[in-house]
Amino acid sequence: MSTGPITIFQRTEDAVAYPAGSVVFKVGDPADCLFAVKTGSVDIVVHGKVVETIGENNIFGEMGLIDNTVRSADAIVKTDAQLVKVDRKRFIFLVQQHPFFSLQVMQLLADRLRKMNEKV
Repeated sequence: MSTGPITIFQRTEDAVAYPAGSVVFKVGDPADCLFAVKTGSVDIVVHGKVVETIGENNIFGEMGLIDNTVRSADAIVKTDAQLVKVDRKRFIFLVQQHPFFSLQVMQLLADRLRKMNEKV
């Protein structure tokens, strides 16, 4: 089962524009937030290799936020994008107030784990 779009951030007005080539975060940076892609796309890069391209209505950076660690990958904007920054406080609010969002995040994590297992 593949994860569907995460559209909860489409109406939000606090998206920030990132031009193509911008570095959102690098390996080892603090993981104090996740990002939602409102428009555009972002490459997730591990050891210099693109492992996933995150498109509109999807999130990235959730793993470090959930397990309270540092970033394990680089995130580089592939095409001009509008990203919504979701800090821990906002994430907890969304989980509490929107149970379907919690399920979407869990499905996303499971889907990404399965895809990585296929590559091993």
